[in-house]
Amino acid sequence: MNSLTSYLFIGALLFSVGIFGLFQRRTLIGMLIAIELMLNGASVNFMAFNRFLAPDPIIGQIYTLFIMGIAAAETAIALSIILALFRTIRSINIERARELRG
Repeated sequence: MNSLTSYLFIGALLFSVGIFGLFQRRTLIGMLIAIELMLNGASVNFMAFNRFLAPDPIIGQIYTLFIMGIAAAETAIALSIILALFRTIRSINIERARELRG
């Protein structure tokens, strides 16, 4: 039960749910959550390869920490954009944001 393929399957499932959510959601918050799922799927894959295949066990953990840092920065920037958009058009619906084009 504790094999590389099971971890890779979970990582691919998380990534696939993230891609599906990214294309299905109409609000920016839902898209942000979907992107976080995609990043978590990639982190699970890095940790699985680290556990089962890497000669140096710290490499996968370093990549996962970088992914966590990128996710935190992405969340902060995206939430500030969402707040600015909400102040402008009073909605976070992505369809309304397309009306801002010149």
